[in-house]
Amino acid sequence: MARIAVIGGHGKVALRLEPLLAGRGDFVSAVIRNRDQTTEVTTAGAHPVVADVEQLDTEQLAELLHGHDAVVWSAGAGGGSPAHTYAVDRDAAIRSMDAAANAGVQRYVMVSYLGARKEHGISPDHAFFPYAEAKAAADEYLRGTSLEWTIVAPSTLTLNPGSGRIQLADHTGPGNVSRDDVAAVVAAVLEMPNTVGKFIGFNQGETLITDALASL
Repeated sequence: MARIAVIGGHGKVALRLEPLLAGRGDFVSAVIRNRDQTTEVTTAGAHPVVADVEQLDTEQLAELLHGHDAVVWSAGAGGGSPAHTYAVDRDAAIRSMDAAANAGVQRYVMVSYLGARKEHGISPDHAFFPYAEAKAAADEYLRGTSLEWTIVAPSTLTLNPGSGRIQLADHTGPGNVSRDDVAAVVAAVLEMPNTVGKFIGFNQGETLITDALASL
């Protein structure tokens, strides 16, 4: 049994991930900002931890993560002001990486998106620009840490039922993927050492998730 902290535990991917982890016997701490979300994460098989990661400093985050075996970052500002986006998707994410290292939690899985990179090509005038910049910075910082990191990078997300099958991709383009299958990919990489140090881009596809990941 692994102890896994899911930051952003009430998100659409996280609520699909938590039952997968709990179902295989892992202890899941769902870090949520709103106490009203506790019932849903408990129903998903996780143990709610009410904490606002935007407000916690590195030391406080380390205390929160202490005793876990892995961290999954699945939090996001969800739009709104650019300042809020940078505060959550870049700054809080980076603090969580430092906190994980300080707490002795080596395994770290970042839920990102397929187009995340320094040269993302999004115009500064576009509403998506702050998110693209924030995710690029967070992912780049993660690559420079000593953590056993994996960046899970799906294409456009859908609410379609999962198929259990994906297609690996290294660039953006036409394509989408079910949130069910994103959760399944995160659950799988946590048990697959060969995914450490990898940026895993993917769309919906025809290859079983475990087979696709084993090919990396």
